[in-house]
Amino acid sequence: MNCIEVKDKKSRNEFHQVPKILYKDDENWTCPLDIEIESIFNPAKNNCFSHGDAIRWILKDDMGKLIGRIAAFYDKNKAFSNPQPAGGIGFFECIDDQQAANLLFQTAREWLEANGMKAMDGPINFGENFVYWGLLVEGFTRQGYGMPYNFPYYKELFEGYGFRNYFEQYSFHDVFSNPYPERMKKFAEHFFEKPEYSFRHLEMDKAEVFLKQLVEMYNKVWADFLENYTPLKYEDFYGIFTDAKALLNEKTIWFAYHNDMPIGFLIAFPDINQVFRKLKNGKLNLLNSLKLIYYRRRAVTRARLLLSGVIPEFQRTGVVGALYLKLTGAMRSLGMSELELSWVGDYNLTVNRMYSQFGATKEKTHVTYRYLFDRNAEFVRFTNQSRKFSKNNKNE
Repeated sequence: MNCIEVKDKKSRNEFHQVPKILYKDDENWTCPLDIEIESIFNPAKNNCFSHGDAIRWILKDDMGKLIGRIAAFYDKNKAFSNPQPAGGIGFFECIDDQQAANLLFQTAREWLEANGMKAMDGPINFGENFVYWGLLVEGFTRQGYGMPYNFPYYKELFEGYGFRNYFEQYSFHDVFSNPYPERMKKFAEHFFEKPEYSFRHLEMDKAEVFLKQLVEMYNKVWADFLENYTPLKYEDFYGIFTDAKALLNEKTIWFAYHNDMPIGFLIAFPDINQVFRKLKNGKLNLLNSLKLIYYRRRAVTRARLLLSGVIPEFQRTGVVGALYLKLTGAMRSLGMSELELSWVGDYNLTVNRMYSQFGATKEKTHVTYRYLFDRNAEFVRFTNQSRKFSKNNKNE
């Protein structure tokens, strides 16, 4: 077997070809656009390169046949804020062969170790965790937009190398044909009668205003919740918004206000995978571009909740229920029938409980694995408890 670094047009094309070969007979897999994946590894498109680096490899057998791929990357801002600086691996694909997988993992490990990392997490994204994060271990059904899909045997490949479960990520599904819990509905509707509360969906011609409010709220929410949180900048969200603008619907992005102060948000992306399944081989050529335009408003019947949050001062008010009613009501008016709420970590008990109260059911589980380079080092699962402990002490 031969592990080859991706350096030129030919190897880049082969990197994108690997999953198309492996999943060609799997109806649950949706081929992403090559241009979308390629942008993650483009320094001009991905701000993570300003404080990190990434590399890719393809794997061929002795006959020159493509049998796997992997990417490795690190973000200095995040890695060195932890006791065990961790890089990441992602976009892993491989035949059902432990030796082949081990060669890919080992190649990534050696590169990360040479760049000062003490551990590697995977499979994850070189960027934020909105997309391409985690290994699917339960719920092998058609994937929502940006959610990873893989063969069941990948779990054995990761664990066979020595990766351990760092945390789990759950995805819930809300099928609108099921009634919304009446008690929750009445409580949520109560906010519509309070003059101090208001709810608005995104307006594309005022996107800059809404995005600035989103960045402010997002940083308040996650700085309060996540340990060693690195604040996002407006430019980060603006880049994501610009790249995804053609796929968005302003009526699936909602904001809550208290006396005109932004306090919460729900951001759902129409499940464009329903359209991508009609395209061929992830290429955005003229024919596929026309198909994308045609089917975007006709074939999409579901959406994926990508981001949600309420600033700390209002998290116990129940306002998120009112936001949820606004979102799902708008989706119904657009002819959609299902919402995937993904993903929420196993450590986030509040949101797991909240999604269940909305009437959604847990349908999928992804795992973020960690591999410690020092095999004698203590392995500690991510729980976010240290952040909560420090906050409680501070409040005392």
